[in-house]
Amino acid sequence: MSPSAVAGGTSNNEFESDLNLSLVGLGVEYPPFLVGPEALETLANRFYPSSTALKKVLSINRFTGIDTRSAIGDVDHPLVNQPKAPSIKELNDLFLKEGVRLSVNACKKAIKEWGGSVDDITHVVSTTCTNSANPGFDHFVVKQLGIKRSVEKILLHGIGCSGGMAAMRAAAHLALGSTYRGRPARILVMACEISSVLVRSELDSINEEQKTRVGVCLFSDCASAAVISNGVGEESGTGPVYELLGWKHQIIDDTEEDLGFDVDPLGWKVVLTQRVPTLASAAVSPCFQDLIQSVPELHKDSQLPIASDFDWALHPGGSLIITGVEQAMNLTPEHFRASYEIYMKYGNSSSATIISVLNKLRESEGKEHVVACAFGPGIALEMMILRRRKEASSEVDGSEQNGANGASSDDGGVLLNGAMNANGVAHTNGDSIGRGDATLENGHPATNGTTHGAALSGTDETVVNGASTTSSTGSPREGNGSHPNLPVEDLD
Repeated sequence: MSPSAVAGGTSNNEFESDLNLSLVGLGVEYPPFLVGPEALETLANRFYPSSTALKKVLSINRFTGIDTRSAIGDVDHPLVNQPKAPSIKELNDLFLKEGVRLSVNACKKAIKEWGGSVDDITHVVSTTCTNSANPGFDHFVVKQLGIKRSVEKILLHGIGCSGGMAAMRAAAHLALGSTYRGRPARILVMACEISSVLVRSELDSINEEQKTRVGVCLFSDCASAAVISNGVGEESGTGPVYELLGWKHQIIDDTEEDLGFDVDPLGWKVVLTQRVPTLASAAVSPCFQDLIQSVPELHKDSQLPIASDFDWALHPGGSLIITGVEQAMNLTPEHFRASYEIYMKYGNSSSATIISVLNKLRESEGKEHVVACAFGPGIALEMMILRRRKEASSEVDGSEQNGANGASSDDGGVLLNGAMNANGVAHTNGDSIGRGDATLENGHPATNGTTHGAALSGTDETVVNGASTTSSTGSPREGNGSHPNLPVEDLD
């Protein structure tokens, strides 16, 4: 029950017709704060002198296509309001508190949906790129969840935004190994990122190097989790959320210098070049063609399906990545509706985002098969083919985060100063700036009538003039001239 490699390497992997691998539970936990674009401008004005580079970044920040970003605190959080940017020790201490808390809650949601016991969890596969603690954060999550000490744990690092999918891929291989041995596998997968508190470190670099660093405009905080089962010894229940049919991992040659997340005394620094959106978009089609040929279920008809026959759960690294893949694969915004909605409401939460997109996608009816796709440092491309359970959309409660579900700040007050309150209305010093939550209009993400102009390519990407974002109907469109042009060459 495992993929059998044939001559030629992993690009020619073929999967058996019934791997019997399923995602049986999903959980997503966003922190209670949603900060708008004005939060970055507030911090920049508080601590840094005006400069050409800073003005450019703040201009880009207004037109990312992101309405709000999830964060562990508002613009007045003490850690980002010190005289100096927080040290890596301070960041670690915060992650082991807030990141572990978010991860525990996400895992509890996934385990609850699965319906099993923590005593039945056989493996834990985790990932993060915003913490390097030893023991890793997964150790503390497992301890708080009460999972047995003998559980087999793997913590993946160095894979950035592709981490969530890489963790699921690793879990799938572990599950197949257990199947081969006739043993049950119930594997808890989790991803957690706390990026918002790196804002001062990034602003330091913008000020000191006078370079346009766009990551500061995009990153957000989230934890997500999934339970993967190999079906061995499984009692009949509600069935899978998604069945996992096949996957592919690929490195784009000679791109090591194009994309990264380097360790620094003040946290981590985004490394990216202007080539990333083009490189990433161009790699999707050949990877997709190889993958669908390796999945027997897709061969039932006389011809293979095409990209538009699938729903797409694309990691929303940025709007240019989404629209680039959309154009490369001849798709429509409807295919990426979940990616757009997560991107607009929460921003890019790196490795934790893809499970959030899959969770959002199942809330609405759609195509039977789903392509999940993400990019990470390397440049690495991760892709999976899944089959959704048709009735899953009617059973999910849609709960994703504290702040958007009616919860307020810890003191029960309304969140101000660039944050969003529990009703989804963004405020700055008490003044409303409009709805920030992404809703659906006729099945498309909407931004309450707000049209964004210039667009970012994403966490691991860059900015290109004329990239499309989301209009009031949810359909990407070109900038309408209401914003300054932001040419590629101005990013250096």
